[in-house]
Amino acid sequence: MNQAVDSAPETPNASATSATAPIAVPLEGRPIFGQPRGLATLFLTEMWERFSYYGARAILILFMTAVAARGGLGLSDKTASSVYGLYLAGGYFSGLFGGWISDRLIGQQRAILAGGAFIMAGNGLMASGSELAFFVGLLVAMLGVGLLKPNISAIVAQLYPEGGSRRDAGFSIFYMGINTGSALGSLLVPVVAQHFGWHAGFALPAIGMLFGLIQFLVTRHYLGTRGVELAPDAKRGSWLPVIILAGALVAITGLALNGSLQVDANAIGTAATWLMSILAVVYFAYLILFAGLEPAERRRVYVTAALFAASATFWAGYEQMGASFNLFADRYTDRHVFGFDIPAGVLQGVNPVLIIVFAPILAALWLSLGRRNRDFSAPMKFALGLLFMGAGFLVMYIASLHVIAGTKVLPTWLVLTYLLHTIGELCLSPVGLSSMTKLAPQRFVGQVMGLWFLSMALGGNLAGQLSGEYDSSNLMSLPGLFLKIFWWGAAGGVAMLLLTPVLKRLTGNVR
Repeated sequence: MNQAVDSAPETPNASATSATAPIAVPLEGRPIFGQPRGLATLFLTEMWERFSYYGARAILILFMTAVAARGGLGLSDKTASSVYGLYLAGGYFSGLFGGWISDRLIGQQRAILAGGAFIMAGNGLMASGSELAFFVGLLVAMLGVGLLKPNISAIVAQLYPEGGSRRDAGFSIFYMGINTGSALGSLLVPVVAQHFGWHAGFALPAIGMLFGLIQFLVTRHYLGTRGVELAPDAKRGSWLPVIILAGALVAITGLALNGSLQVDANAIGTAATWLMSILAVVYFAYLILFAGLEPAERRRVYVTAALFAASATFWAGYEQMGASFNLFADRYTDRHVFGFDIPAGVLQGVNPVLIIVFAPILAALWLSLGRRNRDFSAPMKFALGLLFMGAGFLVMYIASLHVIAGTKVLPTWLVLTYLLHTIGELCLSPVGLSSMTKLAPQRFVGQVMGLWFLSMALGGNLAGQLSGEYDSSNLMSLPGLFLKIFWWGAAGGVAMLLLTPVLKRLTGNVR
């Protein structure tokens, strides 16, 4: 069964009857600093996956907007922003299908392995030097993220069957793995791209994912039976929908590559926003009305829906980091520091470095509050996350006013913004991962985790649409964009604060 195991099986020698027989070591390993040994396996796998993802993201929009003479694609800011948003959305949107595939077809561990292989292949195609292969690689990498991300988080949850603040702390530690990889990728890939070319920059993430796959294969036994079988009470699904979807993707890609189908990234981005929004509404309606849930489970689905909306709002602002913030760093920031010209993408590494610093502090805070039964509820933490996100855009609004005055600004403006967004992210993202696993009906855990990543997909796509509102020929559009997203975050945070008492009652005894 795909459930946490209370006690690990012993090695064969453990059954020895001799009083002097050695003490058996569980197959799942001894805990490390009080945490399950399997957490290290998942930590390192996710670290290398995020190295690949954020390393490529750090140079993605810069490569697409760079002129052909500099080795780039020469796309307009609006089109590049739409592609960026679709790339983020595609990776997380496919998480809904990745959750279904693991729940109904192959189990979570096999989904992780398949996802890692797709990510490695996709980044390899992006590094090939062919423009056509680059866009195919983006699609392949998106599918890999969808297979890996929701399932690795679901196995983390199974390491903590008791739930509570300890699970929150475990997810915060896991989140440090995410951001260790993010930091390394964001810092190293832009430097490699600057010195050896864009294609070498995209090759490095493929190598990182290879390391992640090898590590997972060598240490997966520490996970025990978690994630091996299908979801509890799940009926085995058919491969037919997967085959049909794969065939459709291949056909559409082929038509686009040979010119028979004209692709408008901006129109696709707008359509994707509506599609994901409708899909979320339909799926929540299915869970509430037709999934046969108990009343308590149904009430928790309402809470999940509210967290979904708050999450999408947060990521629409936060993901400006790789879009409008990256362009801001490239064009309007003085990056000559200590005699060196820092690549613009390197500033993407500030956020994960700050998370590595602050994640244990926040984890300790949640544990301390939990021991005294004074921990903030998930809706309250989401509200704080949105308010911090909005505050970061107020900083960028002021910075953009200096740019309009005709001066480049210091990187400290972006660093301060990333600090505020880091605190907001730590209030919302690891808590959201943990909350989804707690609130989800047991037989829908994989799919609800897919919904969580669907909220990130919707937010990422909205980020690309919002970034596209910036017009490089009209500099006045920049402060207008940042001020708009500030109000977006502030309104969302206030709404969550007002809803917190109601949502706390709906969660029942889930903590």
